[in-house]
Amino acid sequence: MNAQPKTSPGDTRERIMEIAEALFRRLGYAKTAVADIASELDMSPANVYRFFPSKNAIVQAICQRCLNEINEKAWMVARSGAPASERLERISLEILAYHKENLLEEQKVNDIVLVAMEQNWDAIMAHKEVIRTAVELILRDGIAANEFDPVDPRETSAQILRACVGFCHPVLVAQGLQEGHDLEAAARSLVRFLLRAITQRK
Repeated sequence: MNAQPKTSPGDTRERIMEIAEALFRRLGYAKTAVADIASELDMSPANVYRFFPSKNAIVQAICQRCLNEINEKAWMVARSGAPASERLERISLEILAYHKENLLEEQKVNDIVLVAMEQNWDAIMAHKEVIRTAVELILRDGIAANEFDPVDPRETSAQILRACVGFCHPVLVAQGLQEGHDLEAAARSLVRFLLRAITQRK
């Protein structure tokens, strides 16, 4: 008889998060219990609690995974070889696309986002700083290439993020979609407006 391969703790954590997210999407956060997650995994609730102390902890882990994915996308754009103006537009569109595709398919998913934001505020603030830093890098590159005026890159990056919050905040993205707005077109228009404020005049 062949021995069954052992599953690593990291793999088990990922599997719990995967099943939990699927149940949250199908049943809603409030209606999903740890016992439901355990049942889907064919394990006891006590075993789930070995990896996550609560249902909220599972949501926080899912939230952190999402934030890490967005951070990676932002850095890929920021470190690409495209002109700085193109990178600024692309970074906004990439974050918007991520929220539309992964977090806001239905109201049940939006409920998870609200819980995650409430429970994981420190991680979200750290994520915002990552995105601001990525934008600052793009600005510094644009200034060095004489593409942008010699603005304060740190302050300007913070201003750009504040202006683009409607395309980076999942709740505001959901609201825009519900109201039927073309968010991609609006994001492009706003970023191009902001670029005119910092672009070198020929």
